[in-house]
Amino acid sequence: MLNETEEKSAGEAMSEIITGRGMLIVVSSPSGGGKGTLIRRVLKTVPNLGYSVSFTTRRARAGEIDGRDYFFVSEDKFKEMAEAGAFLEYARVHGNLYGTSHAQVERELAEGRDIILEIDVQGAESVRHLVRDAVSVFILPPSFDTLRERLEGRGSERPNDLALRLKNSRGEVERYREFQYVIINDDAEAASSQLASVIYAERARRERQEEAAQRVLATFKEENAI
Repeated sequence: MLNETEEKSAGEAMSEIITGRGMLIVVSSPSGGGKGTLIRRVLKTVPNLGYSVSFTTRRARAGEIDGRDYFFVSEDKFKEMAEAGAFLEYARVHGNLYGTSHAQVERELAEGRDIILEIDVQGAESVRHLVRDAVSVFILPPSFDTLRERLEGRGSERPNDLALRLKNSRGEVERYREFQYVIINDDAEAASSQLASVIYAERARRERQEEAAQRVLATFKEENAI
């Protein structure tokens, strides 16, 4: 059974995921940091990029659609899936359970498709340990007051839930040092452009281009020289 502090990774998946040709992009922020908004913008502009829809036991907010924003399941169903090894990682955050589908991530990466994970700092830590070449990005709000305004503006948080998210945010933002990239989300357009630039830059890394570079080099045969 899961408890309030439990977090788990599907360690047996490590070799399968690492050998996939796709790239894993982990995006985290405190609740209300705007990571979802930035990711939606990037998915519209960056080709060959997928999104991992997480499973959660929390209630759907107004406008959220099951299967698009999250897969909303009961706590019993979530625990059943966790025990069956269905999750790459899972954690309890703000009193609710969240998990990343092992099967979807494995499938997308094996097909050479880059995929974004929108997860909390606990899940991000698990994935970084599991997938060594994952790209990690932390989204910082410009200030605590802005974060509070965004959360209050949702109008979907119960007072106790809102207070818990704000309390937890102080510890979450301090963990930005664990990530490779940090984007301050003061302007959604500028911040989403930065996130897209990170993805393009990581795609161009020599290590990720080795196979393509070798194909090019193979065309430079000695008999083709003038």
